[in-house]
Amino acid sequence: MTIFLCGFMGCGKTTVGKLAAKKFGMSFYDSDDLIVESQGMSIPEIFSQKGEPYFRKTEADIIRSLCGKKAVVACGGGAMLDPVSAAAAAESGEVIFLDVDFETCYQRISGDSNRPIAASSTKEELEERFNSRRDVYLKHSTIRIDSSDSPLRTVELITEALKFS
Repeated sequence: MTIFLCGFMGCGKTTVGKLAAKKFGMSFYDSDDLIVESQGMSIPEIFSQKGEPYFRKTEADIIRSLCGKKAVVACGGGAMLDPVSAAAAAESGEVIFLDVDFETCYQRISGDSNRPIAASSTKEELEERFNSRRDVYLKHSTIRIDSSDSPLRTVELITEALKFS
């Protein structure tokens, strides 16, 4: 089974994903890291040289390539916005929405130059994006986890939701 973690930038997908993979004895993949590796350039470079549509297509290809692996996957903030990728992920495992409030996410991402959307947006624009994406995350996920507590607590909630021990 593949476990895909989705949610807004800064919700804790990578941190929680690494902990969950270790706990479940599974591999861990970060889709953003795989994109960087496959393209040989940073995410800001991809956005500036090839554009966001190219990045999104690459992201979708990578998400679909991970389906069926025994792994925990930290998806980029926009990965599950693509209905085809979201459906493929849900068919191959679980799509878990790590739900946390905007202020927490904003504190974690503000000033991060490796996040092109965060770096080029105002707080108000990011909050608008957060609000518009939340419903899509809910629609495209199979499980919603309140991840406002510690990463370890979030992994406990995932374990309970998946009935793992």
